[in-house]
Amino acid sequence: MADIKQCMREILAAESEAVANIPVTDAYDRAVALIVDQVWNKKGKLITSGMGKAGQIAMNIATTFSSTGIPAVFLHPSEAQHGDLGVMQENDVMLLISNSGKTREICELVSLAKRLNPALRIIVITGNVDSELAHGADICLHTGNAAEVCPLGLTPTTSTTLMTVIGDVLVVGTMRTTGFTKDMYALRHHGGYLGKKSRGEN
Repeated sequence: MADIKQCMREILAAESEAVANIPVTDAYDRAVALIVDQVWNKKGKLITSGMGKAGQIAMNIATTFSSTGIPAVFLHPSEAQHGDLGVMQENDVMLLISNSGKTREICELVSLAKRLNPALRIIVITGNVDSELAHGADICLHTGNAAEVCPLGLTPTTSTTLMTVIGDVLVVGTMRTTGFTKDMYALRHHGGYLGKKSRGEN
């Protein structure tokens, strides 16, 4: 029988090392500057997308951005081909997530979105900097492509952790750049414990 505590220690060590080894580049400065300029200054929005587990991360990133002053929506890449691409407007920015950088639906989304808006700017989070998706992006954020902790080496585990952390870096960097305040947060987050905390209530 597997020693669950030992397994936990190994996973924590592996994922901690993977997070610490995410490449820190000036691409993050450029990504934050692009989001601030297009969304905060020019009143566009951030459109996030991903397929499968990456899509769940993209959805989480969108909701976090929305609560911190950057209007954002998640666009399902398949639904985009059936009319939902119409959500895209002038000054929008796309944030696309694919560990392989080869996800068919995401690569197709790039082509369709560029056809609708040739000036669209695209940020990509990927584990494969040599992929079609990475080469087609304006800004590529590399996860470092650490091995999955899944014993099969298949299930998105470490990769989704890295995607989440990179999303957090973008959100926090954007908040610091815009000077987003607790009062601004309270206007967007009314309910629950965080709503009360942002308003200074017990």
